Amino acid sequence: MDFNENARLDPSRSTSGGGSGGGRIAVGGVGGLVLILVALFFGIDPANILGSQTIDPTSSVSTGANTLQKCTTVKDIETTPQCRFVAYQNSLDRYWGSVVQGYTPAEQFVMFSGQVQTGCGTATSEVGPFYCPGDEKVYLDESFFSTLEQQFGATSTRAVEAYVMAHEYGHHVQNQIGVLGQVSRGGTGADSAAVRSELQADCFAGVWFANAAKDTQGPIAQVSEQDIREARAAAQAIGDDRIQQNTTGRVDRESWTHGSSAQREKWLLQGYRSGDPNTCDTWSARTL
Repeated sequence: MDFNENARLDPSRSTSGGGSGGGRIAVGGVGGLVLILVALFFGIDPANILGSQTIDPTSSVSTGANTLQKCTTVKDIETTPQCRFVAYQNSLDRYWGSVVQGYTPAEQFVMFSGQVQTGCGTATSEVGPFYCPGDEKVYLDESFFSTLEQQFGATSTRAVEAYVMAHEYGHHVQNQIGVLGQVSRGGTGADSAAVRSELQADCFAGVWFANAAKDTQGPIAQVSEQDIREARAAAQAIGDDRIQQNTTGRVDRESWTHGSSAQREKWLLQGYRSGDPNTCDTWSARTL
């Protein structure tokens, strides 16, 4: 994935710390899969995980300077590598703002370390990236991509970073168009509302990949076939079936919350090959 060196960045909705307390989380992230699966195996409602966590006053909380505010041009990535996340964010908001009527950007992208207070409760690094509809913010722990490599076997590249960001922003799009609330119907399984929501977010990520470089004034200059292969590999690595097989030695379709490896890759490719968000209607699809 190449960046447009002449593009300017807007860091006004990016921060390296912060958040607010209260509420419950709509778990829709990529990194929280192991935690969620463990919760399901032990009969715990994963929607309660964040709200029930106790804050350890000795734990690490990101309180340093907001380095992302330095990210005003793509060239700033050379000196502040984290600026690439501002580039992803800006590109995502530019694209979705051009195709979704009445779209408003996510309130903020928050990169944290250790733990953070959110509008959905207290989040720690174990949860990984997620979107909180309570405050309309996307949260990403700084250590997540190391965890992705070590625990999931997915090589961390720019394309994988972009896929994770685009997936979480896909949940924001769902919130904007009024479908995210369907997840509250509850339940798990290969045909559940939770899985349909996650697969649609994967499809939306693919749609953005297909369109990002078409915006000549935006920060993304090129998305290559190699980038898509890397994103596909990441989608496969975090399928429910593969995680279950690796962690428990068995696959239980009835406890799925995100979809299988094949499903996640399928819907990512569906979005990429069509380039059209209208092809991402997982809610009415008979076959996922």
